[in-house]
Amino acid sequence: MTADDTFGRLDDDDYPAYTMGRAAEMLGTTPAFLRALGEARLITPLRSEGGHRRYSRYQLRIAARARELVDRGTPIEAACRIVILEDQLEEAQRINAEYRRAAELANPAPVE
Repeated sequence: MTADDTFGRLDDDDYPAYTMGRAAEMLGTTPAFLRALGEARLITPLRSEGGHRRYSRYQLRIAARARELVDRGTPIEAACRIVILEDQLEEAQRINAEYRRAAELANPAPVE
C-alpha cells in the first residue's frame, strides 16, 4: 500500500475506533494478543492520518470472540479460523433472509 492509498485508513473524526492500547484494555488482554490476531489475518488494524493503528467496534467484537476461544484452550490460528467461518455463516444467513423477504413481497401467498 502506498502513502496515497486511502483504503484501510480512517480519519479520527469520521469513524469511531480505538487505539491498540485502548482496544486491548477493553478486551482485557494485551497489545501482543491483538498483534497475534493480525498475524493470523483475523483483523487488520485501520490507520489514522498519523499512521496509528486503530480498531473498529466490529473488529473488537471479532477479537473478543477469538479471545473467548483462546481462553478455552483453542490455538490462536484455529480460533481465528472458527471466528471467520462463524462471521461468514452469519452474513450468509442474513443475505438468505433478505432474499426470502424480497421473494415473499414479490409473490405474496394467496389469501383463502
